[in-house]
Amino acid sequence: MEAETVLERVKEKMQNATAATARELASIRTGRASVTLLDRIHVESYNQRMPLKQVATVSVPDARTVVVQPWDKSIIKDVERAIYQSGLGLTPTNDGNIIKIHIPPLTEERRRELAKLVKKLAEEGKVAIRRARSDTNKAIKGAQKDGEISEDDATRLMEKVQELTDHYAERVETLLEAKEEEILEI
Repeated sequence: MEAETVLERVKEKMQNATAATARELASIRTGRASVTLLDRIHVESYNQRMPLKQVATVSVPDARTVVVQPWDKSIIKDVERAIYQSGLGLTPTNDGNIIKIHIPPLTEERRRELAKLVKKLAEEGKVAIRRARSDTNKAIKGAQKDGEISEDDATRLMEKVQELTDHYAERVETLLEAKEEEILEI
């Protein structure tokens, strides 16, 4: 068991978990327009489901408006339907060429709901990080048991894994705090 390889693998898993959490948090509506708001929307057109980004340009001309411009005007109704049915609570308006989405300010109740959702998503990210730590520690203990590495090396390796875990959990916590602040900002 190569210590550097083990650390690189667990670091990659933790980076992926942190990046996935960041993407999830970015797609949460905060009352401010953002192109990432529509990242999870898929459009049913051309007899297949495609991400919105693959069929249209998304831009933010001001703090409360998102503009979606489909590359093919014939699918504008499909794009509008996908946005409306996305569950984001957005109402698109279509002028035949572009779709405008006005982002209404969030109510206090909705802000609290979103804050809870954001905490849940961050906790899921931390769980993924801890799962990577747990799997790696099991592998280290197994290697120690099989005589591949000494007890001291196993202990040092597990300490390094814990340092990585703390680092990435802190990064998720930082993402959470920033998103909560953004949601609760009026």
